[in-house]
Amino acid sequence: MFKNYFIIALRNLSRNKVYAFINIAGLSIGLACAMLIVLYVKDEVSYDRFHTNVQNVYRITTQEVEKDGSKGRKDGNTGPLQGPRFARNVPGIKTFLRVQSGYEDIKSGTEVKSQDLLKVDSSFFSVFSFPLLSGDPATCLTEPHSIVITEDAAIKEFGTTDAIGKLLMLKDDSVFVPYKVTAVAKKCPQNSSIKFEMLVPINMAIEEESNSENWFNFYLNTFVVLEPAANKQDVEAKMQRYYTADSKDALKVLTEKYGDMGWKSTYQLQSFVDMHLSVDLPPQNGLTDASNPMYSYILSGIALFILLIACINFINLTVARSVKRAKEIGIRKVVGGDRKQLIFQFLGESFLLCFIAFVFAIGLVQLSLPLFNSLANKVLALNYLFDVQLVSAYIILFLITSLLAGFYPAVVLSGYNPVQTLYSRFNLGGKNYLQKTLVVLQFSLASFLIIATFTIYAQFNYLTTEKLGYDDSNLVMINKDNLTRSEVNLLKTELLKNDNIIDIAPKNGGQWGTAAKVNGDSVVQFTYETVNESYLPLLKIPILQGRNFSTDFPSDSSNSVLVNESFVTNAGWKNPIGQIVDFWYDNKKYTVIGVVKDYHFNSLSQKIGPELFTMKAANVYGMAYVKIKPNSETSSLKHIEQTYKKLFPISPYSYTFKNEANIRSYEAEAKWKQIMLFSAILTIFVSCIGLFGLSVLSAEKRTKEIGIRKVLGASVTGVVTILSKDFLKLVAIALIIAIPLAWISASKWLENYPYRITLGWQIFALAAVLVILIALVTVSFQAIRAAMSNPSKSLRTE
Repeated sequence: MFKNYFIIALRNLSRNKVYAFINIAGLSIGLACAMLIVLYVKDEVSYDRFHTNVQNVYRITTQEVEKDGSKGRKDGNTGPLQGPRFARNVPGIKTFLRVQSGYEDIKSGTEVKSQDLLKVDSSFFSVFSFPLLSGDPATCLTEPHSIVITEDAAIKEFGTTDAIGKLLMLKDDSVFVPYKVTAVAKKCPQNSSIKFEMLVPINMAIEEESNSENWFNFYLNTFVVLEPAANKQDVEAKMQRYYTADSKDALKVLTEKYGDMGWKSTYQLQSFVDMHLSVDLPPQNGLTDASNPMYSYILSGIALFILLIACINFINLTVARSVKRAKEIGIRKVVGGDRKQLIFQFLGESFLLCFIAFVFAIGLVQLSLPLFNSLANKVLALNYLFDVQLVSAYIILFLITSLLAGFYPAVVLSGYNPVQTLYSRFNLGGKNYLQKTLVVLQFSLASFLIIATFTIYAQFNYLTTEKLGYDDSNLVMINKDNLTRSEVNLLKTELLKNDNIIDIAPKNGGQWGTAAKVNGDSVVQFTYETVNESYLPLLKIPILQGRNFSTDFPSDSSNSVLVNESFVTNAGWKNPIGQIVDFWYDNKKYTVIGVVKDYHFNSLSQKIGPELFTMKAANVYGMAYVKIKPNSETSSLKHIEQTYKKLFPISPYSYTFKNEANIRSYEAEAKWKQIMLFSAILTIFVSCIGLFGLSVLSAEKRTKEIGIRKVLGASVTGVVTILSKDFLKLVAIALIIAIPLAWISASKWLENYPYRITLGWQIFALAAVLVILIALVTVSFQAIRAAMSNPSKSLRTE
């Protein structure tokens, strides 16, 4: 019996190649998408779970307590005190580990390069299970000038992984000091929130660990390992009680010195495995690969959409083709076949077809993995498919898809009346509401994704083309730590010897933030920029009131500041020129001499906040902006590099174009733009091949009707209209359903951006026109073919 069913299934597939292709192609694409998303989700939830004792590892986090007692901002950073003091004084904490990110200059021969590394406590390899190729994990980080490197770093630096005892020259203050390699680690797993190439001891000064004011200094990550029997909530309560008692005197001193700045915090423990997908407390400051569970939800939804559409195609085509198999069903029933056997037969055919699609899907996954990895910022491989959990998931996916695609057609086909089918009196009959509903559903999903794609494209285009309020073209950024004013002048003099260099302006490295008092005791928090008189003119940032810094006013470097419009708004000033900004903690007061027009110093994903500019002599610069002439990149960059290396031979050289850096700040939006584009294309493709199959069947069922209409004088256009209008009605209904849902979802998504497009009717109209045109082309292809056929042939055929 099974052999008979199998042979019949193969014959049906070979005899109906078009429908077999449509079903297999659709299911293959749907299953491949589902497999890729399962791979993605599995990788997301597996982050950091490879560590042996990870269930007992927690990160110390804080939450600010506002002046009114309400809860404020959460932070995953701590200072140097929390780890050692909590470990010594809070029962239930077994050990601690501090992880601080940083860059160090490394000298190799005459070349100096900047290397990111982690500064960690000697307990690093006892807390985390990073395997070593060589070296002792218990002692490799105990000596002050020891260094642990990965196998990739060892090959890069020494040409071999046999690097124990070899020396690396790291810059310590202004002197290069030898560090001895004490261990070589394997490459960090790709699903790790801690990725490193080099580790050095944190070497915290005794003064820092003994100064209780460092309770309020946050700049590194602190992890603790709890005793197996410890209760997390109990430990948190004990931590808070100890912190309150131990920081009491320091808090009093700081409040008297700086005022009530909301110094108080509450301490919590965040499970190490929860960091990767945490929205409030993501991995940061040396920890990598922060993600958002929303990505998994969205991708899973897209995969479900595509797989559902493929199953809808299967159901629609199988039921629509049932007329051709009606006599077969009738004969089977007459010779004694019962309904259960017929259901089993058709389910078997469904399973066979799904199995073929499943095999093709694995091939599609292998072919598309490089592209998917690029879109999702992953390093997934096909061998991940052979994980026991994943294999189980795919088997379940296969069974569900087979049942979902085959159960309803099996029930419908097995219920035909044998008398009607054998006398050719059978008609599928009815209004085919299910079939029409499924067509509406799949085109609703497709329309929804197309509108989402258009919205993301429009928002991304807005983010990357909207004027920032300054000129970022042909602007080269050069990084140089501790750049002094005399060095800036020397660098400017040398660079301007090349005619392609227009000007140079220094700025502090990174982004500084601080607070100051205005109007007496009102505190304003702001971005704090250290620049000189060339900075604003170089970037073409307008000054709305007052004047710029000037060398004609020597006091500008000690007594004057510029502020932006947002600062003025926050301070509540109507006449900002001459107002006083009080840095009370430094006992310094500055006078506002100018107001700068608001510009986007961050990406458009962030709202413009208060900003203050100073020329304070005690502040150092960290980079220089160099303006070059258009189309002179090659010669200008060569001159900049030669000049830099001549003036700063022991400092690493690196540069970035400002406009390219600005575009990179929208990498997440760019990735989602591509993901949604591919999703929309796949959804439309799968929907259209299903619609094409239905149009072929519709034309076949109406062959005689078409012949009679043509004999009676109907035109090709008229016949095409008759065959197409029913399908286009369904597509129109799908658009009516999809547009409101897409508008709600798109509006909700755009709320994440302070600067965003306005959802106009154009996006929805364009999507509607596109969907209708695609459906019309799909249906019309077969309709035109049927309309142009010879009516005499169709009328001779019974």
